[in-house]
Amino acid sequence: MAETRALATVRRYVVSISHLHRAAGLANPCNDELVRLALRRMHRAKGRRGNQKLGLTRDLVDRMLAACSGTLRDRVLLSVAYDSLCCRSELVAADVEHVELMSDGSGTLFLPHSKPDQEEQGAYRYLAPDTMRRLSIYLEASGHKEGVLFRAVGRGGRRSERLSGETVARIFKQMARAAGISGHSTRIGKAQDCVAAGIGIAASGQQPALIGERGG
Repeated sequence: MAETRALATVRRYVVSISHLHRAAGLANPCNDELVRLALRRMHRAKGRRGNQKLGLTRDLVDRMLAACSGTLRDRVLLSVAYDSLCCRSELVAADVEHVELMSDGSGTLFLPHSKPDQEEQGAYRYLAPDTMRRLSIYLEASGHKEGVLFRAVGRGGRRSERLSGETVARIFKQMARAAGISGHSTRIGKAQDCVAAGIGIAASGQQPALIGERGG
């Protein structure tokens, strides 16, 4: 398939096949050494990166936060995106009621709808203590006690409308440029950090508390 399809497409097929076999309780054929060797040959022949965005790893996120000249909302938005592995549509759908503070200072973000949640049972994502501190300051400063979490600023400074996914992308691009960074995918960056810390991608999705820790 690598002869006619993009690398990202082939990798996506491999991941899908793996998920389907695990869901059926069957041995994963993608763990076979022949499959691994075939993927290595594909990457050697065509390279590994393809057209994938560069990842915003922890150190790059910190650079963006330090260089940000935008609003407190923008810094909170980036922190929540990195911790939670949320895509833009999930971020803008968040409400104040979806955030819960835990006794250790960390928190959770409830997602009523997410891409992997085909049965729409909802999912919880971990928010680290530093993100929760920023979020608490943001909510207190904005006066948001319920309803939309991340709001667009309208005329007269009023915050009412829900941010759009396009606006989120534009905010992250502006923050990245301010920090001298070309990539702007928090999800890819967080996944890379998880791998570097020895946390598998499957485990990070099933146990979000692990991926929000600042150590390691």
